[in-house]
Amino acid sequence: MTKKNFTWKDLSLSDFKIYLFSLFKAIIPKSKIKTLDELENFIQTKSAWVSQVTLYSYLKTRMGTRYVLHFDNDEFMKSVNEAKWNIYSVALQDLTLFSFSFMKVYFSFNKMDKAKEIFFKILDDETTNNMPLNIIDEAKKNFEERFIKIDWEKYYKERPFNPSALSLFKWAPIADELKNLDRQIILNSVILKWDVIKKEFQNRIQF
Repeated sequence: MTKKNFTWKDLSLSDFKIYLFSLFKAIIPKSKIKTLDELENFIQTKSAWVSQVTLYSYLKTRMGTRYVLHFDNDEFMKSVNEAKWNIYSVALQDLTLFSFSFMKVYFSFNKMDKAKEIFFKILDDETTNNMPLNIIDEAKKNFEERFIKIDWEKYYKERPFNPSALSLFKWAPIADELKNLDRQIILNSVILKWDVIKKEFQNRIQF
């Protein structure tokens, strides 16, 4: 079997796509979210954006000028890929639960099973993007557990994105002693990105 050597260029064409065009997309007028299909697209794209921007920004900040050089290292690439999917899987959970909690309170939306349906569909679709099956299975299990325990009336206003912030802290491929020094910075960076998404969601949702 031929060994594939990954470089930073591989990421720039795929994983960095959302990151590179985020500023441009920010100035494009946003349509209202009126259907479950549109909500599914919002949850998927925004979760991917938050996951990638926070992960790659943190790696770049910590590694400095050596950042690009690390993408010639296969082991590092493997760690980045694992981190990316694990953080994304938790981000999807957070945004799905936040969205449906908000809709229940402000739009009297009561079909909570649709949250599980959308979440599972997004994960199943990600198999075409080579999301590891073990991460998908674990994400479904975690979502089921959270789904059972959630208080839909309160979730949207009670630190709904803490799990994905902690996920970045856990999975970022940086030495633990350095991450511990950065803990508050890491958590704040994720929450700030989610604040942008929360505001956009509240402005666009129209069920």
